[in-house]
Amino acid sequence: MTYSQLVAFIKEQQSFLCVGLDPDITKLPKHLQGEKDAVWQFNKAIIDATAPYCVAYKPNTAFYEALGIQGWTVLFETISYIKKSYPKHFIIADAKRGDIGNTSSMYAQAFFNQMGADAITVAPYMGSDSVKPFLEFKDKFTIVLGLTSNKGADDFQLQGSPNLYSKVLEQVSLWGTKENLMFVAGATQAVMLKEIRKIIPSHFLLVPGVGAQGGSLQEVARYGMTADVGLLVNASRSILYAHNGNNFFKAAAAEAQKLQSEMALLIKA
Repeated sequence: MTYSQLVAFIKEQQSFLCVGLDPDITKLPKHLQGEKDAVWQFNKAIIDATAPYCVAYKPNTAFYEALGIQGWTVLFETISYIKKSYPKHFIIADAKRGDIGNTSSMYAQAFFNQMGADAITVAPYMGSDSVKPFLEFKDKFTIVLGLTSNKGADDFQLQGSPNLYSKVLEQVSLWGTKENLMFVAGATQAVMLKEIRKIIPSHFLLVPGVGAQGGSLQEVARYGMTADVGLLVNASRSILYAHNGNNFFKAAAAEAQKLQSEMALLIKA
């Protein structure tokens, strides 16, 4: 998917919602627990219920890797199903990979060519070696960790003057363009999006932390939105586990629709 295609779809859907597909088997609805294909059934129901209200899906690969070979199969089936049934939706492999060049190249081939994802999250700690190999793939996006929403972000990202995260954004932005680079910027640090936009005014930001983590959608839009919207706001637990009964997917749809309605107003503002 290209930058312009993503922007067009956001305007079509009147949404910049990304649904995180993080299936914790201990939290699945009771009627699915114990089923052989429980995760796949759960994912499919969530996807079908939320597709009208979002523009992207973000499976966190850890939740699939933890299930062994079966988990990798479900991940592949999930991505394949989205691509076949909802081809306009943007697919992010939340894998947070980052290693030296030849290894990064293999990671890129795995998730872009084999899995068919449109984007992958990447940790830039090892420098250009860990990022540039991903940027070589046409019409694919590398989403680099910038300022994250976890408590431990203070340990490194906010240290120094200027802060380490700002140095990362400034340097990494030179390695690509808005056409192939995005950055993670946590919603719990929403006011800092104003400073982030001074460094990367046009790149898309993947924003976790809205929903269960307490981030404010209004503040994210206030400080981070661009003329092209420039945001993919992720919600996972608040949508996936809105209800644990047989009609869990209806509750998920309602939660996604609520966010989409708020986003539509922000897009039109």
